[in-house]
Amino acid sequence: MNDPEHVRSQYATEDRLQTRRSVWQPTAAGMDPVNEALNAIDRALVGDADVLEVGCGTGAMAEQIHALPGVTLIAIDFSPRFVELTAARGVDAREADICYLPFDDASFDVVYAGWMLYHVRDLERALNEVRRVLRPGGTFVAVTNGNDHLADLRIAAGGKALVTQFSSETGEFVLGRRFADVRRHDLETRAVFPDHATAQAYLDSSDEGMVLPPFVGEREYAGHVTVFEAR
Repeated sequence: MNDPEHVRSQYATEDRLQTRRSVWQPTAAGMDPVNEALNAIDRALVGDADVLEVGCGTGAMAEQIHALPGVTLIAIDFSPRFVELTAARGVDAREADICYLPFDDASFDVVYAGWMLYHVRDLERALNEVRRVLRPGGTFVAVTNGNDHLADLRIAAGGKALVTQFSSETGEFVLGRRFADVRRHDLETRAVFPDHATAQAYLDSSDEGMVLPPFVGEREYAGHVTVFEAR
């Protein structure tokens, strides 16, 4: 999952990402992880602020961050296509690698990484870079999935639970080695598939060869997401 060539091929276009995003619904209480992450960023802002988003994807979140009052945003991604899509939203978007951030020390008040730290080839270096470019008192907001995220779907399709290097289970410990104050917000999300074809397309988007037995009608599978705030 963190092999650079695999990541590059997965995100050469937006198609796979859009397929995976399309099925997700808020928690039973109506809470959406993207909104909760945006709220965490907003809480960290004091007056005018410089914000960096690493792994901006199609720029949907960057556009919302950019709209927050007083924010100067730079968004980066490994994928040239995602940089193009984000720039088209009016955001300062650049192609860059989180492991080698092209910014001076203490350049940002907030750094945001949404669902991307499990992809990086060198997590320790990436987090050291985040710590380096954050100003004293700055906040790192990171969103990730738990080990049981869609585990029932994956197991039903002949796979296994996806255990990653930065997850709900490991994130607090990993961040705690660099930040004095780490807080978490866990969300039990839901993936709703209207039919078998949609569920199989979701699985196919990861190129893992999983095959889901046929079913009729709609199915729902549980997800687990954590929003971390580290200072």
